[in-house]
Amino acid sequence: MTKNRKRWVQVLTVVLLLAIATACSKENTPSPSATAANGGQQSEATAAPEEKTYRDSLNVALTAQPPTLDTAMTVSAVALDTAGNIFEQLYTLNANYEPVPVLAESVEISEDGLTYTFPLRQGIKFHNGKELLAEDVVASMNRWLTTSSRAKVLLTNAKFEEVDPHTVKLTVETATSDVLILIASQAQFPSITTKEIIDNAPAEGITEYVGTGPYKFQEWKQDQYIHLVKYADYQSPEGEASGFAGKKEAPTENLYFHFATDHATRIAGVKTGQYDVADSIPLESYDELAAVEDLELQSFPGGALTAFFNTSEGLLADVKIRQALLAAFNNEEILLASFAKPELYSLAPGYLNTNQTSWSNEAGAEYYNQSNPEKAKQLLAEAGYNGEEITLLTTKDYNEMYTATLVIQEQLRQIGVNVKVENFDFPTFLETKDDRTKWDIFVASTGYQLTPPQLLAVNPDWAGLNDDTVKQALKDIRSAATQEAAKQEWEKLQGYLYEIASSTVIGHYNGIVAVNKALEGFELFEAPVVWNAKLEK
Repeated sequence: MTKNRKRWVQVLTVVLLLAIATACSKENTPSPSATAANGGQQSEATAAPEEKTYRDSLNVALTAQPPTLDTAMTVSAVALDTAGNIFEQLYTLNANYEPVPVLAESVEISEDGLTYTFPLRQGIKFHNGKELLAEDVVASMNRWLTTSSRAKVLLTNAKFEEVDPHTVKLTVETATSDVLILIASQAQFPSITTKEIIDNAPAEGITEYVGTGPYKFQEWKQDQYIHLVKYADYQSPEGEASGFAGKKEAPTENLYFHFATDHATRIAGVKTGQYDVADSIPLESYDELAAVEDLELQSFPGGALTAFFNTSEGLLADVKIRQALLAAFNNEEILLASFAKPELYSLAPGYLNTNQTSWSNEAGAEYYNQSNPEKAKQLLAEAGYNGEEITLLTTKDYNEMYTATLVIQEQLRQIGVNVKVENFDFPTFLETKDDRTKWDIFVASTGYQLTPPQLLAVNPDWAGLNDDTVKQALKDIRSAATQEAAKQEWEKLQGYLYEIASSTVIGHYNGIVAVNKALEGFELFEAPVVWNAKLEK
């Protein structure tokens, strides 16, 4: 990869790494020579320490039940975090956010930037014993290109083809700087499974979860857990563990991902040791868990809490109505209610990580956090609003999303809007979101992306934004000659998104994960990485 390409993909590492192991005092076991030298008595100086033994299971508490483990069809973090143990990609991201090979050995990019040739690692086997071949990669990747909402928009008319049984090539329509980033990213990541499974996949998504990863699918007990077991024939990539890349050891036989949707249950479980890792810790529980001696709380820049407006259907198809509602938002009030501790959130209009200087900007600030009910009422009157009902869609499975929605409901009531809240479990929330006749606004915790074109805020499949100005701006960003030129194009687009009130960042939040202090080999990188984790008995 050229230096120019590396500059495109390098971003500030935003994670805290955990490598803390508790040392336990063990009785020494004498070696035969030491015993003989002491007339059968143990020599303390030369005694060999007793070898550590580790548990055969780890328990991870998720805040919601995944809607699927078909990674091409979901942006659900709990689904992608779980599926990442089963499936692998051609390329993935290391801790420096650089694309590095996993199932590919390398990549060769043509001079015109239109062809990417990937030689595959040989001898890799799927969980069902089938050898990984080019036909599997071609089938998996072409399905991803037509199924993933991001791939459909950003890699239109791209195609994978078999060169030989151990080599594939990708042909793209236009040379852009972000092809490897898209292939390596976790959001809707392109997992590789067998050609047979792809060929028989129903429209609603695959249900046979066969990958090449360190763990294989064992059981999905509805509303309780997903059970994965160690894949004995797994062949790890080389290199030090780094982000989602490098060595994967799978030292623990069983992984259980429990659906602990009730926050009190999840907190109680991690306090008592029922769970070894718990994600999406409500920030109001931060102090309570920080006081538990056996736990460690790890925080990382989690993403942007974002409100999405229905630009295509219903009352909010009128831009002036959207602008009116946006004017009423008091973001500081929403964030304080949602995250409890001011030090764990921040106000900024940018959609990307504020530390990501290559993209971060303040465009649209005049429309951000206006907290101006009088302006909102005036715009509503100009738009002819006459008491029509507005629906806020939400889920209690994510406490910050639900709380933010309730605060927004009250803020809109204060300007005279007739507003109701519809609450569903997370899978139903996602399903309902796709029917744009059933909602007007929803709030989502949106994880950070590496480039603007990957943002849900510009993805027409996410909330229905179908805007020619947006589409052209994305092309201009991706084809820009320099990073500075691309940043300028993104700044114009971010300002436009606020101007048309298609969405708004409410604020930026830190993610909190609670971890057993004795857990070895755990890493926090955009998600809890547990495939190298183990706990001493």
